[in-house]
Amino acid sequence: MNLNSLELNNFFLFLSSVEVGKHFYWEFFGISFHGQVLIVSWFVIFLLILFSLLGTQNLQQIPQGWQNSMESVVEFVEDIAKNQLGESEYRPWIPFVGTLFLFIFGCNWAGALIPWKLVELPEGELAAPTNDINTTVALALLTSLTYFYAGIKKKGLGYFKRYLEPTPILLPINILEDFTKPLSLSFRLFGNILADELTVSVLVLLVPLFIPLPIMVLGVFASSIQALIFSTLAAAYIAEAVEGH
Repeated sequence: MNLNSLELNNFFLFLSSVEVGKHFYWEFFGISFHGQVLIVSWFVIFLLILFSLLGTQNLQQIPQGWQNSMESVVEFVEDIAKNQLGESEYRPWIPFVGTLFLFIFGCNWAGALIPWKLVELPEGELAAPTNDINTTVALALLTSLTYFYAGIKKKGLGYFKRYLEPTPILLPINILEDFTKPLSLSFRLFGNILADELTVSVLVLLVPLFIPLPIMVLGVFASSIQALIFSTLAAAYIAEAVEGH
């Protein structure tokens, strides 16, 4: 009984020693930069550029190898934009929707598949950039600015008439809706990625063999779905801004 109590106390002492939220920062001219997020983000951007170059360096009429893979990705992104924006509107927004999808997809997979814990930092540890609220909020605000730009470009200042439709009484609610969109986008992505990484970390701590593997596989699948959801909602918001009625 005493041994079990001692083991339990040691376990809780170990848990209490685990620090959550420690980060590695770079200081430049008095400005703090989140080193963990920047390192993994640059790594993902480098891979995306590398794959793009490999897929376009030797274009063939009948695609093979990397070209075939890249064309499949482009077709997938086109389908996302086309399904939300329609045949007449989707083409100008393929680069934006595609960049969102590929960056989020790459960040999520980088956090789920690469053993970043092997890389030691002065503080904190490397992980998916999307498990940091600053990253997801930045992506959500960029999406908000984009659909405002899309609406104003298509309708001019008449775009703001939407706040008075179908009745001016709904003006506060319509304005509030534009604040809730980036909130829902950012917290949905952040919450899902952070919860997945915490679940895997706890299971590895408690049951280090075999049990965490199905959760990790499920996490990879969920990471892909989150990238699809974010880019699809971004395309849907742009479609809402440019629609005729």
